[in-house]
Amino acid sequence: MNKTKQQIIINCEKILIAYKNGSLGQTIMPEDTNPHFESGDHEQELSYFTLPMSLNYQRNSYHLWEAALKSYQDNQTLWIFDINQVTKRSSDLLREALIKHKLALQPNKHINTWHTIAKTITNNWGSIENLITNSDNDFLKLQKIIRIDYKAGLPYLSGPKIFNYWCFILSQYCKIKFKNAAYIDIAPDTHITKCSIKLGIITEEEAKKISKEQLSQKWRNLLTDTSINPIDMHSPLWFWSRNGFIYEL
Repeated sequence: MNKTKQQIIINCEKILIAYKNGSLGQTIMPEDTNPHFESGDHEQELSYFTLPMSLNYQRNSYHLWEAALKSYQDNQTLWIFDINQVTKRSSDLLREALIKHKLALQPNKHINTWHTIAKTITNNWGSIENLITNSDNDFLKLQKIIRIDYKAGLPYLSGPKIFNYWCFILSQYCKIKFKNAAYIDIAPDTHITKCSIKLGIITEEEAKKISKEQLSQKWRNLLTDTSINPIDMHSPLWFWSRNGFIYEL
């Protein structure tokens, strides 16, 4: 690191403040495109923020969640957000429904991912809410269930980047209060990597060869014993980079 750890932490605090007061520019999250569920729709809300997340790989997140909302608002495709219904329908019907509003872009892979996750959760817990309850609302226990015990049955959702970000989204949009939430790692993508370089956490050369897990660990090491959890930095950094670093430290 070219900059001292203390200075980087100070800069992180400045970015958090800038995020809260609007100095970073446009900060509407892709997931803000949602039906704004009522309190009685918790399972459907959990499904809405879980199943599309598994398709959020190398694609425009805004387009993904716009497609999810269109699919939810369409009475002919609403059933795809009911995991019990998904397990009962044929792959052809699921394919037709997921492709209708371009929620799925890959007619075989995305359909298989959606169906496999719905089937795994239905067969083992009956609902997403039961899955979370079974983990005692503990991030570390849920991590073991998703990423180790049932990894094969939860494609993409069990990947480190998507899993951590999914838990962050559940806490932000579904009011899931996780125990051990401080262990939710930042989810490195292109924007987080650019910010990591700009802040001096890694060099441009390191960015070419470092793994996402290694970058997440660098963030965890940096923020240990501070008041900032790694995942707290995700949205501020994402928008800081996406908006062209218009906020200057």
